[in-house]
Amino acid sequence: MRLVANMKRDFVFMKRLIRILRRIRPVSPDSPNLVCDDFEAAATRFPAQTAIKFEGKSLTYQQLDTMANRYAHWGRQRGLKAGDTVALFMPNRLEYLAIWIGFNKIGVVTALINNSLTGNGLAHCINISVASLTIVDQTTRPCFQEIESQVERHQALWVLDLPREDETENCRSLDAALKGVSTVRPDRQIRANLTAHSTALYIYTSGTTGLPKAAKISNARAQLYMKAFAGLTNMKPDDRLYCVLPLYHATAGLCAVGAALMNGATLVLKRRFSASAFWSDVRGEGITHIVYIGELCRYLVNSPPAPNPEDETKHKVRMAFGNGMRPEVWDHFKARFHIKEILEFYGSTEGNVSLFNLDGHSGAIARVPKILKKSFNVRLVRFDVESELPDRRPDGLCYECKPGEIGEAIGMIAHDARHAYSGYADKAASQKKVLNDVFKKGDQWFRTGDLMRQDKAGYLYFVDRIGDTFRWKGENVSTSEVAEYSASAPGVEEAIIYGVPVPNHDGKAGMAAIVARDGFDLKTFKNHVDAKLPSWARPKFVRMLQEVETTGTFKYKKMDLIKVGYDIAQTRDPIFVCHGDDYVPVTADMISDIANGKLRL
Repeated sequence: MRLVANMKRDFVFMKRLIRILRRIRPVSPDSPNLVCDDFEAAATRFPAQTAIKFEGKSLTYQQLDTMANRYAHWGRQRGLKAGDTVALFMPNRLEYLAIWIGFNKIGVVTALINNSLTGNGLAHCINISVASLTIVDQTTRPCFQEIESQVERHQALWVLDLPREDETENCRSLDAALKGVSTVRPDRQIRANLTAHSTALYIYTSGTTGLPKAAKISNARAQLYMKAFAGLTNMKPDDRLYCVLPLYHATAGLCAVGAALMNGATLVLKRRFSASAFWSDVRGEGITHIVYIGELCRYLVNSPPAPNPEDETKHKVRMAFGNGMRPEVWDHFKARFHIKEILEFYGSTEGNVSLFNLDGHSGAIARVPKILKKSFNVRLVRFDVESELPDRRPDGLCYECKPGEIGEAIGMIAHDARHAYSGYADKAASQKKVLNDVFKKGDQWFRTGDLMRQDKAGYLYFVDRIGDTFRWKGENVSTSEVAEYSASAPGVEEAIIYGVPVPNHDGKAGMAAIVARDGFDLKTFKNHVDAKLPSWARPKFVRMLQEVETTGTFKYKKMDLIKVGYDIAQTRDPIFVCHGDDYVPVTADMISDIANGKLRL
């Protein structure tokens, strides 16, 4: 029986791998073919098919292409040229893809800005992109205008849904400007000097330290994401993909978009995730595919069962694909909601390591069979937790992990499309992610910053992130940034930020250990961090330190704080949890409610 199961597993693995390889084979950094060319080919092939549906409105492939053409010509009228950058700071909406596809047609780079950002973080993201103009809608306009004086090189703000009579010199109506603009495809000669090696997008990642970094996404890298998922999902024109994830993330903006639009299928887009509306939307829209991140699946699993079980199970979904599905959620999600196939993948926005769990093995992020090891550019190397660097042998090279050993995942850097490392807009930040002299002198590998282990069958399992950065609500949280803002709150002497694991939640919740001065007030502190930080980065727990222990080099003993977490039985320090609009004292009953899932953070 085991032999038959293994043969079936290997057949599914090879079938899907061949589909992916067949789709990505034409991708080359030297090719003149850009992302927009792939989309135009799809629009030519499926002109009348619905491409996107959003809040009761829809666009056919031809209409989406026409809208993209209008943005391209408008950009040319504004004096934009190949290599220039435009910042796109909007939530999911019908025009989102048309905007960056249109700019891609004239070689302009689009910086996809997280629409939840505010303050210095928002200004920083726009500035490092070197964008000359920003596009917003009425929901994001106030946040931009609060930091407009901090934005460099700025020409004007262009706003969707802004009536012409509300225009000012620096705040213009994009709807009005687009009227009468040509809808004909721009001449390819406009982008004739570009290749797929040219940058198409900036997609932001928190990285391991500091403020968000702008990962350079070349056309070739975007094509690899999009075409790989087109092959992996094997969607057809009558399929419909449900996407509640933000389009500024690669998971939705490239993987999901590619899966649908490179196959002539329909992308059913939502503004945001709603657990209560999820399955009714799926049933009502005739959804066949779902894209997820792990926290989304956990929310659905932890939601109360529907009064009528068929409300959660009577649907057409054949496949859910995404990343971050934790092992303890996987089987429950699949069984409760009757999902036939789960396809987990692993990848970083800026990196060159992309992995797929092609046969659906529960809990694994991927499988690299020993016989195909040389065809994959990922390896695990032994890691020293103290130095946060890979271990080195006496000859200076690295140790490769044996099955079962935990190590950092790294990806070989080469100059072909699959193994290239484009890095960040910041060259210094890019170089920090490169590991030299790994298995032979002179080789270079990309450091993922993730610890993994591999079993004897070749399955890879995610273990943890390296360093202080932790993930919460599907976002990377930089402890240094949170500490900076927390320490600037009134009455704060020192703020030590770290993540603590919480039962029934993906990732780690932020915790602030505070050394307070006279005048410190928890409510004032909460108002301060709420104003400065996006929701996912705000500390969920606060520990008021009576004494602070440091190492011989005056570093805080953060690991000791992490071990205690929010367990009031292990410390005399007062600990508070964010509950509603306030921080309230943690009690034994609260800890019990968190453990059994009654209290959600």
